[in-house]
Amino acid sequence: MPIKCNLSALKGSSGNQSHRSINKLELYLNRQPEWYVSCLITRLEGFPESEPKGKIMTAAPKFRIDVAINDLLISASQRPPAPAESKGLSLPDPVFPQFPERLNDPGPEAPPEKRKWGLDYIYRASRGWLLPYVRSRVMPGEFHPITAYLFIEYKCNLDCWYCWSYNNKVKGMTEDVARRSIDWLHDHGCRVLALMGGEPLLRPDFVHKVVNYAAKRGFWVYVATNGRLLRPEVADRLGDAGVSAFNFAMDAWDVKPGLPKALVPARKNLEYVLRKQYVNGYVVFFNINICRNNLEDVRLLTEYARDCRVATDYHINETPMLEPGDHFKHLYENPTYIRPEDWRAIDQLVDWLIEKNRAGYQMVNSVQRLQEIKAFIRMSSGVELKEYGWNGDGTNGNGSQSRALASVPGIVERADGDLQFAEWNCRAGQNNVIIRTDGTVAPCFPMYGASYDWGNIDRSKFDHEQLAGMKKTCQQHCFSTLNHNLAYCYNDARVIKWLWGNVIKNKFQGGMRSFED
Repeated sequence: MPIKCNLSALKGSSGNQSHRSINKLELYLNRQPEWYVSCLITRLEGFPESEPKGKIMTAAPKFRIDVAINDLLISASQRPPAPAESKGLSLPDPVFPQFPERLNDPGPEAPPEKRKWGLDYIYRASRGWLLPYVRSRVMPGEFHPITAYLFIEYKCNLDCWYCWSYNNKVKGMTEDVARRSIDWLHDHGCRVLALMGGEPLLRPDFVHKVVNYAAKRGFWVYVATNGRLLRPEVADRLGDAGVSAFNFAMDAWDVKPGLPKALVPARKNLEYVLRKQYVNGYVVFFNINICRNNLEDVRLLTEYARDCRVATDYHINETPMLEPGDHFKHLYENPTYIRPEDWRAIDQLVDWLIEKNRAGYQMVNSVQRLQEIKAFIRMSSGVELKEYGWNGDGTNGNGSQSRALASVPGIVERADGDLQFAEWNCRAGQNNVIIRTDGTVAPCFPMYGASYDWGNIDRSKFDHEQLAGMKKTCQQHCFSTLNHNLAYCYNDARVIKWLWGNVIKNKFQGGMRSFED
């Protein structure tokens, strides 16, 4: 569906050669579909100066959030948050092995049909999740973190083309900041700690110290990793120290363009950990990002996870919410970014995942949240859905909207007739917090790169009114699984139902399951 594109505003101060390049670009764009043009010209004037002149690119917008909010959060004029001042603290050296009898136990050859959990693990899980949740419901105030993400590293050993959450020039967290972050979270009642990057395992000895200290302070600790560096000797140390979960980020069966996080290169490490989880008492789950070029891989990984008796957690690929820094090089010609022509295929994948969820496959995502993927990919695309159609091909525009709104959760119609992705009671900055490598804090992942000052572990500055105003915009552009699950459980009926089904009746033997209505 071509649209008329006029780039005359860009010619004002250009020379003749630049005029010719812009004329060629204008002719090219006028032959392209609307979704391509709208994504490209939305922020054309903001292209980095370093980009080659006249280069034609398949471009994503530099950010998806409203311009005013982006400018507020990414502003060169405001002072960045002050890093936490060093107090000279260090982390204790872990004793290893604490449980020597576990080292020579390889675990079962095949996963048991149902996993039996001991009282120790049930106590750890309840102390980590349930008690802080109850505390957040009865204590005054807004800031009661249940989950915290400690970015101990921002460097990474891989380059996933959709990921702007790394920078190989940023120094990793110090022992002083790590220790004081854990103590600060403990004082605020938090007991779930995720170690994040980048790739946290770039410094395995440091991770060992962090896991050991946090576990001894009563935290349910999980490590997010692409698995390449989780060698058996590293897994043994972390298991011995008290890690509660390994979150394997995996997007493809084998490496493919833009998607290096794959099963094949990490399989040896993964299969060792899958056996040892029954020895050391932790869990393993897969974190899968749905992209335009891995739809069949998602099915393969889902079935592999089912065979291994582990849970899956699905995300939908998102372009940057906030304007990323210069370290992110993949806004253009990115094979992972979803386009309207992919919507039907993703709908079919979502229907398949829902079928598997209802058949008993362990999934962190609720059925409702999986259904909302269909709404999100359309509403976050930047194209006019009423004109371009539900299937992204322009053939079923206005006539299909009432059916789409009636059948697909996640889309609401505003009073002015425009559509938007529905608000979902995001809990970022209330029950979820991230701590950057320098000890500064932010409400959630997409805000890592924000220069807005929410304070640090010495003095946080979360303001409920500021967060509430920001979320009216940003949650329309965000598909966070974790924050959605947090929001979903702030409904007592859902929590009681989940506890009855998973704890009382099944005694956790059904594995990880999401909250469902």
